Amino acid sequence: MADLVPVVVDAFYADAIGVGHALLLAKLPADQQKAALSACFKEVYNGGSKPSRILLPVRNLQFWIDSNILLVLKDAPFNKRDAQLVPAAGSCADCPKRTGHNKLLFGDDLGRQGDRCTDPNCYAVKVSAHVAQTVAAQPELVQISTAYGAQKDGSPVLPRNSYTSIRDDKPKSKDDAKRPEFKVCKFTTEAIITEGSDVGTIHKVCANPSCPIHHPKQSTGRNNGKWKAEQDKQRKEQAIVNTTGLRILAAVSAAVPVRLLKRDLLFVIEKLISVMDENRVEMLARQHGIRQKRDDGGIGKTLTAFVRRADEGTLSRLMVEASILVASLRGNPDTILKEAATTYKVDTEAIAAKVKQEFAAKEKAKKVPNPAAKTTKRAA
Repeated sequence: MADLVPVVVDAFYADAIGVGHALLLAKLPADQQKAALSACFKEVYNGGSKPSRILLPVRNLQFWIDSNILLVLKDAPFNKRDAQLVPAAGSCADCPKRTGHNKLLFGDDLGRQGDRCTDPNCYAVKVSAHVAQTVAAQPELVQISTAYGAQKDGSPVLPRNSYTSIRDDKPKSKDDAKRPEFKVCKFTTEAIITEGSDVGTIHKVCANPSCPIHHPKQSTGRNNGKWKAEQDKQRKEQAIVNTTGLRILAAVSAAVPVRLLKRDLLFVIEKLISVMDENRVEMLARQHGIRQKRDDGGIGKTLTAFVRRADEGTLSRLMVEASILVASLRGNPDTILKEAATTYKVDTEAIAAKVKQEFAAKEKAKKVPNPAAKTTKRAA
């Protein structure tokens, strides 16, 4: 109980929360325990003037903490034992805000799976300091962005369409081995991500526009036709994969039951959306027929307005969809989608087969000549 703030201690001794809730709250810094305590309950209106509070299961509190406070230290790009990176913050090893600092609850597992940072602001400051320090020490490093959108004039950061990221994993097939992202060229160099997701991590890229392997659009001669055919093939395959994934996500969403109150659903969804990157926000918006509105604050603002007008059924589906998309930021998207499909008994093979049939039908329709177009051409 020594690690709990008084308001949480009072709630525990009043039997308002259980031992499991108290143990989770004890892992958090004192200034965050009060907000986490509120997340232990939901208010239910039964026709009276005041709502009654219902204690939620421990897993709900764990989900709220994971979504709003904790950051996996294993994935941190900076040296967690460097006390001079941000002198005011010191080393993560000695930080009481690290979950693993409490050896009675966790053991000293700095940087291992399960060890989390409970101070998002301090974490962000250390990532920024790490990026600045790395760029200063290695000025030859290329700076890249994983975010979508154009860069400001004069920015040293290369946007997504100006470089090709070289993959570290080995190709799984002969067709994969032919793809540019699995090949290393003479222009391959190291780059640091300074904007978007995974900021502070180092990757191999090719940013030379004259490279015939990674930027073949500039090349001329007999290989242009072959390259174009390969690009068309890759785009088609990727389109099939993306469409299949979105269909599975929609099928999972349709199987979600309505249980939580609208206020609870709205709170969770807005928090999930706040940690998504722009690409996933756009994917979630398109699932519900929302398109970009540049003159109205962008897709994020439009999606937020849609969420606040939605009914409980739509919010339930949105919450599951958003959870899957957020989980895919850290894990394998295919695995996470399959787990969701299994949970909600979605037939992924049937969806994949149907998508392939639709794409095949579209390809066939393109090859069929249009008699009306020929008649118009002859008349002209």
